[in-house]
Amino acid sequence: MSKEEYFHHTVFQGVPLQARRFLNQLWKQMQEAYVWRRREPIIPDLLMTPSDHGDGDLEIEHPEDRGNWTGKLDFLLSCIGYCVGLGNVWRFPYRAYTNGGGAFLVPYFIMLAICGIPIFFMELSLGQFSSLGPLAVWKISPLFKGIGMATILIVSLVAIYYNMIIAYVLFYLFASLTKNLPWQYCGNWWNTDLCLDHHIMQKGNGAVPFNISNTVSPSEEYWSRYVLHIQESSGIGDPGRIRWNLCLCLLLAWVIVYLCILKGVKSSGKVVYFTATFPYLILIMLLIRGVTLEGAWLGIKFYLTPQFHYLLSSKVWIEAALQIFYSLGVGFGGLLTFASYNTFHQNIYRDTFIVTLGNAITSILAGFAIFSVLGYMSQELGVPVDKVAKAGPGLAFVVYPQAMTMLPLSPFWSFLFFFMLLTLGLDSQFAFLETIVTAVTDEFPYYLRPKKAFFSAIICVVMFLMGLILTTEGGMYWLVLLDDYSAGFGLMVVVITTCLAVTRVYGIKRFCRDIHMMLGFKPGIYFRGCWLFLSPITMMALLVYSIIKYQPSVYGTYQFPYWAEVLGILMGVFSCLMIPLGMVFAVLQEEGTLWQRIHQASRSTMDWGPSLEENRTGMYVATLAGSQSPKPLMVHMRKYGGITSYENTAMEVDKEIEEDEEESMM
Repeated sequence: MSKEEYFHHTVFQGVPLQARRFLNQLWKQMQEAYVWRRREPIIPDLLMTPSDHGDGDLEIEHPEDRGNWTGKLDFLLSCIGYCVGLGNVWRFPYRAYTNGGGAFLVPYFIMLAICGIPIFFMELSLGQFSSLGPLAVWKISPLFKGIGMATILIVSLVAIYYNMIIAYVLFYLFASLTKNLPWQYCGNWWNTDLCLDHHIMQKGNGAVPFNISNTVSPSEEYWSRYVLHIQESSGIGDPGRIRWNLCLCLLLAWVIVYLCILKGVKSSGKVVYFTATFPYLILIMLLIRGVTLEGAWLGIKFYLTPQFHYLLSSKVWIEAALQIFYSLGVGFGGLLTFASYNTFHQNIYRDTFIVTLGNAITSILAGFAIFSVLGYMSQELGVPVDKVAKAGPGLAFVVYPQAMTMLPLSPFWSFLFFFMLLTLGLDSQFAFLETIVTAVTDEFPYYLRPKKAFFSAIICVVMFLMGLILTTEGGMYWLVLLDDYSAGFGLMVVVITTCLAVTRVYGIKRFCRDIHMMLGFKPGIYFRGCWLFLSPITMMALLVYSIIKYQPSVYGTYQFPYWAEVLGILMGVFSCLMIPLGMVFAVLQEEGTLWQRIHQASRSTMDWGPSLEENRTGMYVATLAGSQSPKPLMVHMRKYGGITSYENTAMEVDKEIEEDEEESMM
């Protein structure tokens, strides 16, 4: 038996696969250093300490630094801008008044406590502890790397259509730069005989009856017939021609986004000082203007009148959970990405409560601003508030623009409203793009980090080209399809699986120990209880409910064809399939029986842990430059000799491992 075979047979016996691979590589370097190449001892690369690298004897290539936030408020404002978005303006107010008014706040804040705050804190903790993006962070358990792939797929689809909404906002922003708003009156070439503006309605009396149900407002026809030009498309299968004015607005939107993320968080972190704070100034201005309008109380009363019998309906609780789920942006990878650029000891515990509670308060304030104006609009038109209130894009591009035409200085207020929407939308889009770019560059740091600006440009160009279908005359049908399915049940599966992987596979005790190392204290029973039971159970109920209550997509009176529904479902299913596909790939990378492969793939990689040497304490003490995590390494290297200077650390690691094994056997 040769020396190599004897070494492999005796020393490697019983050693886990990851440690065995390391020892094999170390043995080859020792052979080259001591036996065949030179008589003068050379320290193998894997045994070099950080101080050894500075001697200049060996040049070891390191990836370019990821960078960090340049200011203390960069991270906090970026999270606020990411969470406070378009949904706060056009989704929360509508959900509130259709689900019990003021009574809706009860399930809303309960779901915020059960699902919103705990999952928010979990994502921030994962990102800050590892300083890795949504793909590379799954060094924590490579078996679940498919979660990262599913996240990137979902975020990419959302980013494509979300920037189209920003393009619509830009279109209206430019249209507001005029003396008279173009959607104020009928009589334009795009109007039909059904058009009826509010001035005629105000002059109407009993002798001139109006059947409002058969009429269309000028703002609605401007939106559908002029902006979208949707009358030239027969459906989703007939997209028609590209609307070049929308195409140019989409191009401008992507240029703005690219310029703001050009230097990563160093540039976007400065932009958010404006985009995350200025919307609040405009919102306060709109709120003050709204509550001073005649009839504003009608809308506010309709918005907040508590109807507590709604609390007996499961639908209201599900709606509250959905609102929390989407408004905080959990599962999209943006929170994890932003936190990965923090310093290791940033107080994300405090930031979690600031952002989540601030987001909820902003939603409530936005409801006051919106419904005060809708109450005024209701009195002016002589119709109930529920006849003018809508959810989604209909509120932003039809109802509220129509309300602006009833105010003095209407172009000014219209410009402010759409400028607010622009800043709200850009913050979220920054997060989507930064998530994609960070995830990919963390996977290939040597190649892509030095060319991050160029890589970001490629991503923006590709997504712009993919979004061209949305600028066509039938583009709204595609946007609705993407909105309904790209981030539906697939996103819920991602969040549920993440929660289970971290708490059940990686281990809740180990995760809390990591947070203790990072923040100086362990999460209390509230967070542990939510992570282990309340959050996953609630989200599973939400997922089951959404499947049971599934309804085909519609846009107005248009029913989507069967093939479009199948395409939409496949979008959601494909993102879910990334998780089992990632598991299969991870298992195939290992050796041994199936169970051994699964066990090895579920364990953290050798280099999992804090990214900087000075932050690696306890079981993450940086014993080796090439492979920093000593948990599998230190124990076995000490058994077979080699690194006696870290004896105390190895004993601590042994003790932790023994405690974990004893607890797992109980």
